Amino acid sequence: MKQMRKSLQDYFFYFMMYSMLGWVYEVVLEVFIYRWGFSNRGVLFGPWCVIYGFGALILIFSLRGLQKKKIRVGSISITPLLVFIGIVVITTAVELIGSYIMEYTTGEWLWDYTRFSYNFQGRIALNPSIRFGIGGMIFLYLLQPLFEKISTKMPAKAYNVLVGVLAVLFIVDVAFWAINK
Repeated sequence: MKQMRKSLQDYFFYFMMYSMLGWVYEVVLEVFIYRWGFSNRGVLFGPWCVIYGFGALILIFSLRGLQKKKIRVGSISITPLLVFIGIVVITTAVELIGSYIMEYTTGEWLWDYTRFSYNFQGRIALNPSIRFGIGGMIFLYLLQPLFEKISTKMPAKAYNVLVGVLAVLFIVDVAFWAINK
């Protein structure tokens, strides 16, 4: 039971970290790259884009096994290439499904890829899918090991408080969003 609680805490922690990093990524793109100015890029009020959190968990659950395998063609490891392709396919599917869920629940989705070549209904496009593939590689090979280290090295009480505070903030945000929807 204690291990299950720890696992749930860890996955919630990962969800929140990637949701917040996704929000930062979106804001940086909007403010510094596209120069559109600041707007809250999430559906909720807090600094998180939950689609990134859900996408990260899906990648962790679906690609962790592949990531650990040593698949070679001759002497060349192709595991990272297969992981990259998996990330692109999964994140594109998550983004497409997420756009439909957002449209159903809020009447719109938060992005428009019609300006990109090879897009589908402005919901998904090749350019962002490749960027998500690159970002997913950074997340799986660099950030996830760091977050796992934080979740195991942080003192249990401090980790419980951190996850508890994040959970309360997130639940309040979801409730506030639901009331004001």
